[in-house]
Amino acid sequence: MELNQFTAHELLEKLKTQEASPKAILDSLYARIQKVEPEVKAYVRVQEAENSALNYSSLSLLKLKGLPVTIKDNICTEGLPTECCSKILQGFRPPYDATVINKLKESGAVIFPLKANMDEFAFGSSTENSYFGPTRNPWNLDCVPGGSSGGSAAAVASDEAIWALGSDTGGSIRQPASFCGVVGLKPTYGRVSRLGLIAFASSLDQIGPITKDVQDAAILTGLICGYDPGDSTSVNQGVPDYTKSLTGDIKGLKIGIPKEYFVAGLDAEVKTIIEEAVNKLKNLGALTNPVSLPHTEYAVPVYYIIATAEASSNLARFDGVQYGYRAQSNNLIQMYKLTRAQGFGQEAKRRIILGTFVLSHGYYDAYYLRALKVRALIKQDFDKVFQDFDCIVAPTSPTSAFKIGERAQDPLKMYLSDIYTISVNLAGIPAISVPCGFTKKGLPVGLQIMARPFNEEMLFRVAHTFEQNTDWHKLKPRL
Repeated sequence: MELNQFTAHELLEKLKTQEASPKAILDSLYARIQKVEPEVKAYVRVQEAENSALNYSSLSLLKLKGLPVTIKDNICTEGLPTECCSKILQGFRPPYDATVINKLKESGAVIFPLKANMDEFAFGSSTENSYFGPTRNPWNLDCVPGGSSGGSAAAVASDEAIWALGSDTGGSIRQPASFCGVVGLKPTYGRVSRLGLIAFASSLDQIGPITKDVQDAAILTGLICGYDPGDSTSVNQGVPDYTKSLTGDIKGLKIGIPKEYFVAGLDAEVKTIIEEAVNKLKNLGALTNPVSLPHTEYAVPVYYIIATAEASSNLARFDGVQYGYRAQSNNLIQMYKLTRAQGFGQEAKRRIILGTFVLSHGYYDAYYLRALKVRALIKQDFDKVFQDFDCIVAPTSPTSAFKIGERAQDPLKMYLSDIYTISVNLAGIPAISVPCGFTKKGLPVGLQIMARPFNEEMLFRVAHTFEQNTDWHKLKPRL
């Protein structure tokens, strides 16, 4: 095996025993990128990559020992382009690192100089809305990798990355992880600092890992979590050693199966694969019972009211004055208008307009305020279930990866791709997606596990036990 094919924890062992060096790992990644990137397109600005000289001797004393981490294009990295894959942020190089980047550097990580592709400002479920063009699914190049963290997921799945960071606003880590056959975790809201994450919807966004296996996810999550006084939504709560939860034992755990997730719209093949995964958990000693999350049907409209309202507010700052793209005009107001008209893509404009509408006078109470009330009911549904159950298991997505262009002209159909992931963000709870099977066409399917707030240990325990008793995570796309 080439070095780029190993998991992060395997490479850490090799670095300890000096069977590998950080430079050799980086060289292996660059060789792989050169080979498959023209087809996959997981990264942006590949031609501008620099393999910078690093002081590896000092990094070797730290936990990650110079291991490279791939970063989504909406997480600020000092001096490296961070453009949210949007024309309007063209050329923006942040003067500071996001808190998660500082934490990784303090742990001895090398921040990979290529940023992962994404839907513009994280607006999408397919990574087709990027200014740099779409990313393709490594398992089938005619299909999408999911979104908005599709570049991160495709890079990990195709061994163009050892592991990666993405962001999850309504499923943007878990859904592409499912489509690409890798592991993706959305932490509890407030568990990971959002300082330096360019905002989509501030009450929903969370940074999280995309990895080749659950152990890597546990390691990376432990490194990026923790209280940050610079983020007003960061929760001051201790961070456990998540690797200690990888016990391989789920005997006696009570797992809820939400009946609202197994209704019309769920692909029959995906349903069968998920049911087989649930049976596997039962055979491993878990106790499974049906549960109800009665407000699930309202999750999509509630999400697209709240998320677009916050997006409209957050994106008001991009006007061509301080940074990014600026349209040429001799008139200030005209410059604002032209910059936003030319700088934002179609999906970004759609969400800005929708968000502005639901916040406007006369509609705020009818739409936004009502959506907030239903959001509280959705959270109460989860709270009630978690009084009696340790976790909830469901599909990550109602389908496997769909064809590029298949839903591009049908926004409503595209939005329904996130129907099983959105509720988690609205409730602020943690969830993980792990590979659990493949369709007859050879496309991965993800199993989603949800737990009560700040109980990521439960997710890792269940996911790791399932993973250790299956081989789905070991399969690789042929590229």
